[in-house]
Amino acid sequence: MKTVAISILTLAGFIFLFSCKNDAKNTEETQTVATDTIPKETAPEFMYVTAVSGLTLREYPNLQSEKLAVMPLGTKVKILNAEGKTTMNVGGIDGAMDEVEFNNKKGYAFNGFMSKFFPPDENASAKGYAEALKNDFPNVNYSETTGGSASNPTKTETLILPTDKWHEAFFTAQQLFEIPKDFAFPNPKGSNSETQQNSKKDRKVFVSELHISRNDNKLQKIEYRYQTEGYAFSVHIAPVAEGFKFEKIEMVD
Repeated sequence: MKTVAISILTLAGFIFLFSCKNDAKNTEETQTVATDTIPKETAPEFMYVTAVSGLTLREYPNLQSEKLAVMPLGTKVKILNAEGKTTMNVGGIDGAMDEVEFNNKKGYAFNGFMSKFFPPDENASAKGYAEALKNDFPNVNYSETTGGSASNPTKTETLILPTDKWHEAFFTAQQLFEIPKDFAFPNPKGSNSETQQNSKKDRKVFVSELHISRNDNKLQKIEYRYQTEGYAFSVHIAPVAEGFKFEKIEMVD
């Protein structure tokens, strides 16, 4: 009788342990499946050239390989294979060589001079551009305010662009807010305060200059200032929590 009781207890213990192991296994499998279902960010299928003088399409993924073509500013480029990590720095811009297709030619181009945002049309308004961007980027935000006085009115346009890349923000602002193409993207490395003059400005223009603020070789703010008789405006570019904030302030006197 004692032997039978011991056997029953042993069998019950074995069943309990086996059940616990199965429960633990099922829990682990459930967690693994849940983790695997988290969507991963994918590279854009198309990007747009932001280089003012055009972007070179090369045979291989390095800057010394043969030039196959030059893709003009604003060109829509199909991305075949994105590098996915930084491998080089060109003019202060971090990036890599992505495999792309242009005019039925396959090659490589530096992605630091490409943007996921399509370029503004010529003479496009900031409001119209923001509304067009919202179709693909819902987090784009635009607002407009007026102030000043009857004799000296002011107008402020604010645009939030959802990106964490300085060069992408600068090139978009440059095309949208009349920042002269003679100003290249400012290198993050340099003095904490720098002013660049537009040597090609019209003689009727009093001021056309770019102010760059840095801290420990990191860009903090870029500001463009323009002034002529009876009219002036400034464009401020700076990072915010939602991405990059553009602010254009126009003044009439």
